[in-house]
Amino acid sequence: MSAINPAAEAQARIAQVQARAERAGITLRKPPPEPTTCCGRGCNGCVWEGYFGAVAWWLEDAEAALGAAGLR
Repeated sequence: MSAINPAAEAQARIAQVQARAERAGITLRKPPPEPTTCCGRGCNGCVWEGYFGAVAWWLEDAEAALGAAGLR
């Protein structure tokens, strides 16, 4: 049994949406970059929380662009 890796899951979702957009000939804006400043102490307001929020927004925006092109 493998551990859950939210960063890997986020990257996989991003890659899936980018592949769909590329096949459809749609250019999406760049996804948010992964944080490089995490101290690993589980801080309240961790940079990863912001990253996952940004990824969620990016995915919503990308899905909207695909939907506008009739590719949901």
